[in-house]
Formats: sequence, structure tokens, C-alpha cells
Amino acid sequence: MAESDKRKASDLFIECLEAEGVEYIFGVPGEENLDFLDSLSRSRQIKLILTRHEQGAGFMAATYGRHTGKTGVCLSTLGPGATNFVTAAAYATLGGMPMLMITGQKPIKKSKQGRFQILDVVSMMQPITKYAHQMASSDNIPSRVREAFRIAEEEKPGAAHVELPEDIADEYTDSRPVPRSTVRRPTADVKSIAQAVAALEQARRPVLVIGAGANRKMTSKMLGEFVEKTGIPFLTTQLGKGVIDERHPRFLGCAALSSGDFVHRAIEDADCIVNIGHDVIEKPPFFMHNDGTRDADANRRVVIHVSTKTAEVDPVYFPHIEVIGDIANAMWQIKEAIAPSAKWNFDAMLGYRQAELDHTEKLAADERFPIFPPHLVQQVRDALPSDAIVCLDNGVYKLWFARGYCAHRPNTVLLDNALASMGAGLPSAMASAMVYPDRKIFAVCGDGGFMMNSQEMETAVRLGLNLTVLILNDNAYGMIRWKQANMGFADFGLTYGNPDFVKYAESYGANGYRVESAAHLEKLLAHCRDTPGVHVIDCPVDYSENDRILNMEIKELSRAL
Repeated sequence: MAESDKRKASDLFIECLEAEGVEYIFGVPGEENLDFLDSLSRSRQIKLILTRHEQGAGFMAATYGRHTGKTGVCLSTLGPGATNFVTAAAYATLGGMPMLMITGQKPIKKSKQGRFQILDVVSMMQPITKYAHQMASSDNIPSRVREAFRIAEEEKPGAAHVELPEDIADEYTDSRPVPRSTVRRPTADVKSIAQAVAALEQARRPVLVIGAGANRKMTSKMLGEFVEKTGIPFLTTQLGKGVIDERHPRFLGCAALSSGDFVHRAIEDADCIVNIGHDVIEKPPFFMHNDGTRDADANRRVVIHVSTKTAEVDPVYFPHIEVIGDIANAMWQIKEAIAPSAKWNFDAMLGYRQAELDHTEKLAADERFPIFPPHLVQQVRDALPSDAIVCLDNGVYKLWFARGYCAHRPNTVLLDNALASMGAGLPSAMASAMVYPDRKIFAVCGDGGFMMNSQEMETAVRLGLNLTVLILNDNAYGMIRWKQANMGFADFGLTYGNPDFVKYAESYGANGYRVESAAHLEKLLAHCRDTPGVHVIDCPVDYSENDRILNMEIKELSRAL
């Protein structure tokens, strides 16, 4: 090939990203990325989203991957820039979100600056990613980029990492991008389908548990058809919320708590559990016991595992039947083969759900100020349309939203019950607003989580995004403070002061508001929903009864049923 046909390696890298369909690169470049940045400046397809911190960029890239199923891409320099990606890498890998991190590095062939800022970033990334690789030759860029995307997107999705040293980015090569392949997931074995159907038809009180994997693969339509045909009730894990419309009369609730809730009573009554899209990162909302009895024992609960991967066995999860393959196709096969049984009886399960709805309605009616969390959850639900997206940061309020917020569609409640990192709420909302600019986007953050990446408010305003950030203000790390009290420890080390969030928002060019009553909250939510721009609502919240409501009252009520 003629010398004129060669291209700069950084240009080739961008061409490879374009061939993968990349739309955005989120990040904070450094001097080690300047060749890459120059090549990116000439792309007509990919837009650089300059953020204020690498962690925010990583959270945004991961959320892009969560929504689209395509790999979100983020960029940092070497050393401290790369280390700032660590939390986002773990967030993506544990949460099943495809993401590629591209980090810079000093020249690897001739070093002129000793060990300044140099860490073994690839080795650092290996335990928390699915793939980590240093580019040592420009000729290998196409195959390594294609491999990174392939691995990031295959089940279970997660983070991948590629390091591009300065001298490799500046090389010239005649390599060309490797085209994407067409991949179809295998279908489940017919014999396993027959075993699952037989177990369901022989059961008296079967139930579906919808987990994270079912949400990732967007199995909503097929699962909905299965429930319509059979009438079998269903519940979700936190990461499975919204796969089927939770207004459905057969919805039993979300297993937000570890035990003792209404939904756990329904699970205890079940004699056959179909666990759809189970992800080991979420402990199952039931406990199996290895008591040595045989599968044929009539008193033994049968657990059916339906997923793209075989079950990872642990002391409380060792399913009896495994249906492995494309989840939607597997549920279609089961639906086509099954005959609803006259033996099925769901009266008790549905009774527990009605008791929970009555209880939740009572709590939601409490209009005290500072705002009572169940009332806040209902206010947010009432204010938003069905396709609105609520992005939760991490705190005790996450339990209230998991239990009480009625999700109408898949991926409209972005919970992180995997890494459960604080600081992700605002960046997740920003990425959601970019992917779905015509939908209403709300971030719900504790004051602690919000302040961890609050500088991204500037990014949101600069990008012209439309979103609302609802800050639940209690001047403390509320979840840990609640657990501290619940464990009998003295109240120590978990309170702090906050800035004036209204003025803070305004300093970034956003709109700031402070809630003054329950009625005022309702008005503010409606105003922010209907007004373009970036809005911040400072909402004082009352967590004083978390222990009584979440630990005691529910258990007492459910035991009484």
C-alpha cells in the first residue's frame, strides 16, 4: 500500500468508533489525549461532551449504555484522570451497562519524563472491567476496539477499557476498521422448556420474579403476554422495576427490602418461583434451604431460572430447573406450551398486595412538613407522565421509591442496586435527557449524593438540557445515620452543613426553588415539569420514622394478615 494511503492512528481510532455507531464521548481530556482530541474534532458523527469530572463522564456513559444497549464511551487522561474512572467502571460492570473507557498514557517506546503520573492503569482496571488492554501497535487498533465493544455489549454487559499511549496515537498505519458482526442470542433448549412448563402446571401457587437481566434485554412485551395468558402474579427486584406495567392487577410489588415486607409473604406462599433474568449482584428476594430433600419432594419449592446465563450458585440460590437462552424467546416458548391450571390459586398473594396498597395509600396521605418520604414519592408519581424517567441517586429514599413509585414502562426508574454508588443521580439524569430529549427527566438525590457531582450542573446548563433535580435535604448521610441508630449506636459523625441550594443552582445558571409545604411541592413539581431548562428543588425531608415504618410496622401488619 502506498505511503499516502496510510492514516494517523488517532484518526483510525475515531473511524473505528464511528463504525461502532458512537454518538457521544463524555470526558475530560488531558495532554496525553491531544492527538485523539484533534482527530475527534473532525468527526461529523461523534460529539464530545466535556464534563467537569471524569466520574460524572463515566456515569453518563454507563447510563447511555443502559438506555440504548449500545456501548457508552468516555475519555480521560492518564494517572488521576484514569483513577477517577474507577467508581464508574465498577458501576457499569456490576450494573450490567455497556461502557468503554479510553485513557491516555505517556509514550511507551521512549519515555522523557520518568514515571511522572504513570500508573499501571490496565492492571488497575482488570478486576473491575470485562476487558482491559493497552494499545502497543497502531495496526491492532481496529481489532482491539471491535473486541472491546463486543465484550462490553455481550451478556452480562459491563465496562471495557482501552489505553491509547501518545506515541501509538501519533503513528501511521494502513489498517482499516473491522465491521460489526450480526449476533443473535441462542434459543433455549426444548427439553428445558418442557421441564419448566411441567413444573408450572403441577404447581398450585406459582409466581414470577423479574430481575435485572429481564430489564436489560427489554422483555416487556413477551412477559406481558405470558402474564395475560396465565394470570400468574409477578413481582420485581429493584433492578427489574417497570419491565411490566406496575398498574397491572397481577403485580405484587417490588422486593425493595431484604425481608419482612408484604411482597415477601407472597413469596413465602409460592410453591414454584420462576426467576427471570436473575443477576447474582442482587440477592434473591427469597431464601432457598439446602436441606437434602429430593427434587420430587412434594413439600419442596421449585425454582426455575430463566436467563441468558446459567445460575451462579451460592448458599441461598441453586435453582432446580434452568432455561438458558434469549429470555424473551424462552418466555414465548413457555407461553405457547403452557395450559393454565385450574389448581392455581392466587387469592392469598393478591390479598397481601391489596394490604400493601392500602398501607401505602395511608402513608402517602401524610402531608407533614418537612416532607414525609411516602408522600413525596406519590407526589412525584402524580406529577409525571408514564414515559418520564426518574433517576435515583443512593440513599434511604431509594427504598421508598422502589416500594411506592409505580413504574409504567421499562427503564423509567433508574435504580442502582448493584454498586449502589452515591453521586450517580445527576449524571444519569443528564444522559437520560440526551438520549430522550422529548421526555420528562427527574433526578432524585440526597443532599450528600448531589454534592458529590454537583459541578455537573454547569455541564447540564451548557448543554441546554431539560431536567429537574429534586434534592432531599436532611443535612446528613441519612441512610447510614438510620442504620447507625437501628444498630443501637450513638448518633455520631454523619451530619454536615449544606450550601444554599437555591443560590447554588442559580450560580450555575439553573433555576432554584425551596419547598415550603406539601402543597408547595406539588406546585413546584408541576412548574418544573412544564418549564424548559435545568431546575433544582431543595426539599426538606423527614426521615424520623424510617425505622418504625420500614422495620416494624410493615412486619407487624404482614404477620397479622
